[in-house]
Amino acid sequence: MRDAALPVTLIVVGVLWLAWYLGWFPDVDWIIAAGLAGGGVAVLVFDGITKSSIVVGPLLIAAGLAWTLHDRYRVSWSILTPVLLIVAGALMLLARHPRIPVRRGKPDARES
Repeated sequence: MRDAALPVTLIVVGVLWLAWYLGWFPDVDWIIAAGLAGGGVAVLVFDGITKSSIVVGPLLIAAGLAWTLHDRYRVSWSILTPVLLIVAGALMLLARHPRIPVRRGKPDARES
């Protein structure tokens, strides 16, 4: 499964959003938080450690944590949103490291 980060993220977010809108999760925000974190773990498992998964996976996990902090401890989104932006930027810088592969799999002999 090459570069599954974006499709998995879109599916997880879409399913959670639709389920929340339809009222399947009334006052059960922990399911949404767990779904976001689970989606992040799934991206890392299915895609391995790549330049895209190293950003999307942990960012979904952080979004799940932020959702939990907002729900349980009433931390304002005015604080959580910039923190998530900082995390996203830090992960993007981390993804630029040359030892992190672009795709999962064996390195190409020409890249050595």
